Amino acid sequence: MISTHLPALQIILPLLAAPLCVILRNGTLTYWFAVVVAWLAFAVSALLLQEVNAIGVIAYKLGGWAPPWGIEYRIDLLNAYVLLIVSAIGALTVSYAKPSVDQEIGGDRGYLFYTAFLLCLAGLLGVTITGDAFNIFVFLEISSLSSYALIAMGRDRRALIASYRYLVFGTIGATFFLIGVGLLYQMTGTLNIADLGERVAAVGPNRTITVAFGFMAVGLAVKAALFPVHAWLPNAYAYAPSVATIFLAATATKVSIYVLIRTYFTIFHHDFSFGVMALGDIFMVFAVLAMLAGSAIAIFQTDIKRMLAYSSVAQIGYMVLGVSMATVLGLTGGMLHLFNHALIKGALFMAMGCVFYRTGSVSIESMRGLAARMPWTMAAFVAGGMSLIGVPLTVGFVSKWYLLLAAMEQNLWWILVFLIIASLMAIIYVWRVVEAAYFMPSSAGAPTDIQEAPMAMLVPMWVMVLANFYFGIDTKLSVGVATRAAKFLLGDAS
Repeated sequence: MISTHLPALQIILPLLAAPLCVILRNGTLTYWFAVVVAWLAFAVSALLLQEVNAIGVIAYKLGGWAPPWGIEYRIDLLNAYVLLIVSAIGALTVSYAKPSVDQEIGGDRGYLFYTAFLLCLAGLLGVTITGDAFNIFVFLEISSLSSYALIAMGRDRRALIASYRYLVFGTIGATFFLIGVGLLYQMTGTLNIADLGERVAAVGPNRTITVAFGFMAVGLAVKAALFPVHAWLPNAYAYAPSVATIFLAATATKVSIYVLIRTYFTIFHHDFSFGVMALGDIFMVFAVLAMLAGSAIAIFQTDIKRMLAYSSVAQIGYMVLGVSMATVLGLTGGMLHLFNHALIKGALFMAMGCVFYRTGSVSIESMRGLAARMPWTMAAFVAGGMSLIGVPLTVGFVSKWYLLLAAMEQNLWWILVFLIIASLMAIIYVWRVVEAAYFMPSSAGAPTDIQEAPMAMLVPMWVMVLANFYFGIDTKLSVGVATRAAKFLLGDAS
């Protein structure tokens, strides 16, 4: 039965489809091919989540080799949840892509974009689904190498510099992670994540385990763009093609946060990670700094893509803050924000992609009076901005509410203050765009023939926007899965 091979199909579909795009070469043909593949990958992830909900953990032995000798794909509630996020964002983003890719990259080179896009999707899904620590590194490199290519395709020459900086930081992060994996292999003789969890606990804390712990923490912090090792992110998002920015902003750092959670709750266990090593205290400090510094810098940006990029640095702080508490409520809030922020930033960057498509700029100045000419696009930005701030009935409110509850549960009242301050700062930088678009006259000499974005871009964008409200009202899926995953990671059987 094909259902028994769903874990393999999750990776094989986009991985084999990528080189086929090079063979097809035609921009329109490769676009439709990529759309079909991305939606099939989403269907597979939805079926996997359904199966995990029904029967529990799925273990898929590649080539029939039993773990820990063979590579295993292991799907539980946590990574089934992340698989759904990544594949859904991938499907909506590629559906949105054609007009933007044709304009920014060129129809004759579009097949190269879709090739890199599908490779990146395969890499991110592979990182999420694999149960092998070394395989995480392999898939991280697949996603990273294709990300560098996606960013470098930007029209601005600064995209090449941004891609090179990302390459340097990405290589450092991956190397640190790999050194940690090598040290763990030296001590345990296994690379299987579930097996590592058992053997690391049996070996107990020693110098090698502690050093591996530190190397992996630094490497994953770089990959997740946690403050202060976030320097690669703003330029990468600002100068990449619009579609690449949408996809990477909504998925790449989320997958790195997933690996961080998997590493410190499954391999090292939360008692060691957050008790003996006090990782929670360290991450909590950097998370709060990220929330405040990212929001503060965003306020002073004149390029809206850079503004949203620094906002992402702040939002990564929210996710890490939830993880740092190492409680059911904290983890639930962190994982909820992982899901919710993907929807928020997907919608906001799609809106900016529409603006760039029509105006060729995403500066605050170019937004003046734009709401009259692009009402649907600017309404989408306002809706996404409300979710980013955390207005009730949006997904942003739900995850921030759980983080507030987690902080109150731990009597961390100072965290409440910083959460509120960071949210108020978000109002400032979102309002700057709203004010320019709705309350300022068009700039002198600005084009008067600007039209609304094409339907091919508006429909996926509004699906993303409506998802911000749907999952802000009906939280059964997002909160339910996140809570059960948090309990699973903490060994809470209640």
